[in-house]
Amino acid sequence: MFRLRLRTDPYWAALAVRDPEEILSDHAWCEQKAAATALSLINHYPDSPELVDAMTELAREELEHFARVIAMMRRRGLSLRPQRKDQYVNELMAWRHKGGDAAVRLRDHLLVGAMIEARSCDRFRVLSENVADPELKNFYRELMESEAGHYTVFITLARRLTGRTATDERWNELLEFEADIIEKYSKGVAVHG
Repeated sequence: MFRLRLRTDPYWAALAVRDPEEILSDHAWCEQKAAATALSLINHYPDSPELVDAMTELAREELEHFARVIAMMRRRGLSLRPQRKDQYVNELMAWRHKGGDAAVRLRDHLLVGAMIEARSCDRFRVLSENVADPELKNFYRELMESEAGHYTVFITLARRLTGRTATDERWNELLEFEADIIEKYSKGVAVHG
């Protein structure tokens, strides 16, 4: 579906499960940032009813996920650690066109959103397959399915608003770019780390 060039190595899951407080904290912040990104897109493109509706629903779902992660942490006696920069996301954001046509900028922003959701889906898949704890296994499986739906929202919006052919060509460019950077990010205890 996503055609990621590099799948997440199960070794990353082994690292992540060693520090549940860190991975769950990072996961919570990823959900919060995803909600904020959806709201930011509404602010930048209020004249697109389709985008406003889709991003409103996405922001709601991401905040629900944030609340679920926090609740899971509290049940386990874990605390939310301070937010930190997500270098993987920052590198993806640098790939976007910054000037020129507004439709091109929108397409790139939506594609980066799709990529983040695709990679998160892949990470949650690996966690669900490699975590021994049944509650976490089911939790990550559910979130994997949700992230796949969020990917679909972003890629579908990009295709509808800026054209399928140009979007698919640009998606292939982003897949190559992401493959080059993801190799650096399978060594840390973070969703994209």
